[in-house]
Amino acid sequence: MAKKPISPIPVEQLPRHVAIIMDGNGRWAKKRALPRTAGHFEGANNFRKIIRHTRDIGIPYISFYAFSTENWKRPDDEVHAIMDLMRKYLVEAYEFFDLNVRFVLLGDRNGFDADLQEKYDNLERDTHDFHAMTTGIAANYGSRYEITAAVKEIAALVKEGLLQPEDITEEIISQHLYTKEMPDVDLVIRTSGEYRISNFLLWQSAYAEFYFTDTLWPDFSPKEFDKALVDYASRNRRFGGV
Repeated sequence: MAKKPISPIPVEQLPRHVAIIMDGNGRWAKKRALPRTAGHFEGANNFRKIIRHTRDIGIPYISFYAFSTENWKRPDDEVHAIMDLMRKYLVEAYEFFDLNVRFVLLGDRNGFDADLQEKYDNLERDTHDFHAMTTGIAANYGSRYEITAAVKEIAALVKEGLLQPEDITEEIISQHLYTKEMPDVDLVIRTSGEYRISNFLLWQSAYAEFYFTDTLWPDFSPKEFDKALVDYASRNRRFGGV
């Protein structure tokens, strides 16, 4: 039996919520003269490894940027391959039942085919009461779209007389986001050497620490993840204070 990994930093210094922008699948494949779809396949395999590692070392929340609202602009064959991988791994996610991990979709499920919507619905329902860790899958996700949708919901409550404009708070806005059952992000990790947030969890990452690495996502091992945690623990988080 494999030995359970140990957190590289004291447990009390671990971030509560880590968000990962999984970038570099296409470049990983290109370096190996493989089709881009092969990179997405390897990236999906690594997604599973990082979920297991994160849960084992005691981080309670993690979110992954799997597919953005802008990714629909990619070539049709690549989009279809990604959707097929989602179908495959949403079924295989049931292998994580022994880890007691809850899965939550962060995104507009209405943009997916009916069978994919059903798979997301089933996985959320079947893992709803799991409490060891919560994994957010940001798919068909865009933060500006999310915030706009939240504003529309709140505006409808005001229109119906259920809420007064002066009673709108940051907490009320947070309660209308996809992440309403998750805390704000403490650490954002982006792989592959890019230095952008790419419309990912903008509201939730207001005071997050950012960690950028040149490592391509399929090569971002648990060891690389631990390096990000060590770097995070060295930061002085002042939240606007002195």
